[in-house]
Amino acid sequence: MTDIKKELYQQCLLYVQNRIDAAKHALEDAQEAVNEETKSSAGDKYETGREMMQQETNRHQSQLNEANKLKVALSTISTGPSNGTIEPGSVVITDNGNFYLAISAGLITINNDKYFAVSPASPIGFKLKGLKLGNKFTLNEKSYLIEQVI
Repeated sequence: MTDIKKELYQQCLLYVQNRIDAAKHALEDAQEAVNEETKSSAGDKYETGREMMQQETNRHQSQLNEANKLKVALSTISTGPSNGTIEPGSVVITDNGNFYLAISAGLITINNDKYFAVSPASPIGFKLKGLKLGNKFTLNEKSYLIEQVI
């Protein structure tokens, strides 16, 4: 059953890599735009445009930094067998959905089964940590029964 963990891990890794690639591409585009900008006779207009490009570059750099943080967080996740207690890397099957405790990567579908990749720091991740098979918890007035921990 650790195959599902490995597949979920790979999907999260792909998610992070796509975010890194998109941020790098956007940074390159922003740098090209700065390089192509020529100073016009309207100095204020030039400075305003340049400042807007700088803000755009900063935004893309911030996105790249966040994606790199996700990659580092993901590198600490184990794909080995569970010890029965929910911890980062656990796949949790409940009566109200399936969860992969790793990073917030949204919905992942594998073999027609849906899993929500959630961060341990998210509200549901925080509730899940430390629980075991058969435990119950409530989040947003919705009850969950843990049916399986992988």
